[in-house]
Amino acid sequence: MSKIVFFDIDGTLLDHDKNLPASTKEAITLLKENGVFVAIATGRAPFMFENLRKELDIDSFVSFNGQYVVFENEPIYKNPLNSQKIEELYFKAKEKGHPVVFMNHMTMKASVKHHAYIEESLGGLKFAHPDHDDAFYVDRDLYQTLLFCEEGVEDFYRETYPDFTLIRWHPYSVDILPAGGSKAEGIKKMIERLGFKPEDVYAFGDGLNDFEMLKAAGTGVAMGNAVPELKEHANLVTRDVDDDGIWYGLKELKLI
Repeated sequence: MSKIVFFDIDGTLLDHDKNLPASTKEAITLLKENGVFVAIATGRAPFMFENLRKELDIDSFVSFNGQYVVFENEPIYKNPLNSQKIEELYFKAKEKGHPVVFMNHMTMKASVKHHAYIEESLGGLKFAHPDHDDAFYVDRDLYQTLLFCEEGVEDFYRETYPDFTLIRWHPYSVDILPAGGSKAEGIKKMIERLGFKPEDVYAFGDGLNDFEMLKAAGTGVAMGNAVPELKEHANLVTRDVDDDGIWYGLKELKLI
């Protein structure tokens, strides 16, 4: 295989209703037939896109925005959160009335029994409110934690906890990652394993958490529905995900 393409999930592989467009599924099949290695690079946890991996027959992925990388069903890189610092952040968030959701590669647990912000943001990904376990972080590797607060509030946490990178993905929710963690770091681990040159690496994305990934790839593609900042730094802007964006972009790049 001479080339590799990484795809984000939400707003890239999946449309605005979280469905997989038929043209995207066909495009992925053609890519593989053309000898292109296909991988997923997402902010989601592995358990959150298992069905999609099965449907597309993809078994290599970068998850948790780069913190947990799997190559052909085998983990090749793990970068958990600092457990002491996440405990400190959790108690500060609890004091301020901001719930969190702890995540490992298997499941997720909420620090509270119920909160509207958790329900609304995870509901947008078609996930139910997680079960309550406020001690889930104890003696367990966590690769991402979700903080739930209004826009701008995360600045306090960003300044107070330099061990973490915070990326907002929803009006009510922020990803908490190890400092410097990004999809780009996860992609580097994958392409090192496969021996690809940077110019043979392509990446498709639409959100702020795709910024480093598109810069790290030889060719970065922003979806038509991408945030403006991402489009400015992309090598190619394809159509909206709802307008056969993946198919069109791969055609433009002559990969299918």
